[in-house]
Parts: sequence; C-alpha cells; structure tokens
Amino acid sequence: DTADPPPAAAGENLAYVVYTSGSTGQPKGIAMRHAALANLIAWQIAEPRLAAGGRRLGFAALGFDASFREIFSALCSGGELLLVSQELRRDLAALSRRVVERGVEQLLLPAVVLERFAEELRARGPGAGSLREVLTAGEQLRPTAALRELFAGRPDRRLHHQYGPSETHMVTSYSLSGPPAGWPALPPIGRPIANVSVHLLDRAGSPVPIGVAGELHVGGAPLARGYSGRPDLTAAAFVPDPFGAAPGGRLYRTGDLARRLPDGNLEFLGRLDHQVKVRGVRIEPGEVEAVLLLHPSVAQAAVLGRADGGAARRLVAYVVRSGEDQPTAGELRAFLQGRLPEPMVPADWVFLAALPLSRNGKIDRRALPAPEPAAAAATAPRTAAEQVVAAAWQEVLGVGRVGVEDSFFELGGHSLPAVQVLARLRDVFLVEVPLRSLFATPTVAGLVAELARLSGDRARVEEIAAAFLDFEREAPGDAAAAAGAMAPRPGDAPGAGAP
Repeated sequence: DTADPPPAAAGENLAYVVYTSGSTGQPKGIAMRHAALANLIAWQIAEPRLAAGGRRLGFAALGFDASFREIFSALCSGGELLLVSQELRRDLAALSRRVVERGVEQLLLPAVVLERFAEELRARGPGAGSLREVLTAGEQLRPTAALRELFAGRPDRRLHHQYGPSETHMVTSYSLSGPPAGWPALPPIGRPIANVSVHLLDRAGSPVPIGVAGELHVGGAPLARGYSGRPDLTAAAFVPDPFGAAPGGRLYRTGDLARRLPDGNLEFLGRLDHQVKVRGVRIEPGEVEAVLLLHPSVAQAAVLGRADGGAARRLVAYVVRSGEDQPTAGELRAFLQGRLPEPMVPADWVFLAALPLSRNGKIDRRALPAPEPAAAAATAPRTAAEQVVAAAWQEVLGVGRVGVEDSFFELGGHSLPAVQVLARLRDVFLVEVPLRSLFATPTVAGLVAELARLSGDRARVEEIAAAFLDFEREAPGDAAAAAGAMAPRPGDAPGAGAP
C-alpha cells in the first residue's frame, strides 16, 4: 500500500518519558506531549535563521531530550542524521575529525562541550568548511577565543544560544551576529519561540519590571503533561496560568532566575534552589546524597556545586563516615560510578566529623568548607616526560602537586578535561593518544608509557620533554612550539627531528 497511513497520535498523547534528577533523591519522569515536540520541530524548520535539511550531527544520547529534537528535525526537513557511538561522543578530538570528514552542516552541543570542540577544531587548523549552523544549550554560553575564531570571517556560519528545561524542551533562542570579537561575554538566552509565553515573576507571583530579576515561568505549547506517576510534584511545578486567555492553562515554574533586557531579550542569572549544572547536566544534589547514604560506612552526606576562585563548577561531596571501615574517596567514587552517570559523581571529597547545622537543625550548606588542595604526592615525577604530563594535569585540573601514580579521575578529572590534557600532549609530542588510553591507564606513569608505545621510541619522548622544559624555563609560551618542532614527523627516520 503506497498511501500514507492516517496519524494515530493526538497532540496530548505522550511522545516520550525522560528522567531527570529529583529533589527527594528519586528521579522524576517527565511526560512530554507530542504537541510540544511538534511545535519545536515546526518552529525550527520555519525559522529563517536556521537552515532546514542538510547533514546534521546526532550528538545527544537517547536518554536526553535533545536527541528527539536532533532526530525529528532532520527527518521532518529531509535532512541526514549522522549518528555517533558513545566512545566517539566522549572523544572530542576524534569527533571533530568525523564532523570535518563527513561534511556536517549543523550540530547541537552543550555549551561546555562546544567550547572544547572549538579548541579541537582550532588545533587542527583551517577546516569544518561545511559547518553552517551551531546550536548550543544546557548552560550559560561563554564565547571563548577558540569559539570566536571558529566564526571569525565566516558570516555564513551562525551560532544560536538556546534555553529550555527538560519539562518544556526549548523555550527561547538567541542568534549571535556580527564580528565575533564584539560578542558579549555572556550572551542572552533570547526571546520565546513560536507559541511560547514567558513570564518573570516575583515571590508573590507578580510580574517584575524590565531589568529586575524574577523566576522564569513558561506557558503555552512546550509544556510537558507533568511528572509520570507523581501528581504532587506535577501540581507544585505546573501551576495555573493567570495570564493566559485559554481556560485551564498552566505555567511551569523553572526555578531559574532571569531578567528582561531593554531590547526584549532575556538574560539568564542562575538557579533559585540547590540544583546545579555541572558540565551542562542539571543535577539535584539530593539524588547524589541519597545514593551515597546507601554505603554502609556513610553516616551523613551533603553534596553541592562549588566554583571557588573562578574555576569551573565542580561537584563536592561532604561525608561523615561511621564504623571501623573508613572508605577512601576513591572507594566512594567507585561506589557511585556503578550507580550514577559520570557527571553526578563528585570531583572533590571532604571528610568531616559532623556536618554543620543551622539553628533549625538543617544542614548549613554555607558553612561547608572549601575542599583542601590536593596533597603533595608520595612519588614525584622522576623523568622529563613525567614532569610534562604532571604539569598538564595541574594546569587543566587546577590541583597542586601530582604524583606519578595519582589517578586522573580521583584528582577530579573527567572526559572533558581529559580531552584538554591530551590536546596539550599532542601539541608537545605530536602523538595522538586515544581518549580510551587515559581511561585504561589514568596515571602519569601510565600515560608516559602510552606515549612511548605510540611513538615507538621512549628515549625520543624524553628528549622532546627535556627540550620542552628547557624552553619553558627560558621562554614561557614558546615551549610547545619549540618542543613540537623537535617531535618526529610522519616519514622521519628514527631519531630524526629539527636540528
């Protein structure tokens, strides 16, 4: 039969249920309607600032709502979707090569991933000529030098900063225009898309004036049905809409603070509650605390996001241990890794005799101390190559001394800083170390051994490292270029290099 089948789904039917972090320690299932997703896809296809069709990157995993947008925006506009594996998704160096090789024209990346992705493209020189549309969401966009360079001199290549919680999918969009050098350090999140209403309200539920911060409430087409099987949570988050003309309208309370600028665009200001975003993932610390308390030797636990000293936000766990068995940070990290996604595993650990309490008996989160800097390593780097690798870890992770047997991940590392470290080592040694190698041998000593194995000459690796350290002492900033000049090129005879 060649006739189109009649549609069997109505707008109020469920399109998917996707789970997000819950304040009670239990994930919440967001029940999204067909109408909300259809409205987003129709807007994206009709939006003149976004190219329809073309080859698109399917970056998001199926457990994230962004994947539905990637899939259906491609299929419904006659486009092509390039799917990637989990391994490739974590290896931004390899992913950047794939984007260039396959001529990807549009991609949607979380802001923090986009920053690292731009660094990889810059490290590879001119390229990504087919890339036309770059969309980013998940957290506040901060246009880095590498990101600005990606768009410099390319008026045909556009960057779109978008906002939307999982309960509403996408709400607003802002397109950056003009020379990238003039882009704001913190771009606004823009204006509502079609059939979406946005209200900024104070604690009494009244609208705030232009320029004044208020909680962002969303109404109209993008709202989910609610939380699957949780009418109590649904009633608290999806409230009656006093501003809508249609009876029975609702507003979703995002818990996000924003203010309206004089030009009508919205500026994102952060969260109202303890919920934090780490590496683009919205995390409710209570969920991490609930899993930590399942460990038999954890009596109390508190988790919060910190960004001390201008560093990137990291998840910190405060633990009170009980019993004779005193688990280490590494043991507790391993305990969580088997039960939580990687971004929800704390990077820093603080052990206390008791958690500080407020007058009403609740945990006083403001009194929780900042994590101590990493202790001096038992075994300091012994060779030039180990010193170079350890220095790269220190710079990227923002830690003190690093020992040759310290674990990259126990020092707070994860996949994104791992990409940064490997990029720095590639610049020095001109050796491409796969991301999986760092996961397999996450120590300084192990990474040096992998460099030697890939280059085929341990002595040459040490020679390049020694040259790097010499130039770093004499002319900081030129060391990478100088040491890289000594590294062997493809086709060189063993031991060959710059004079």
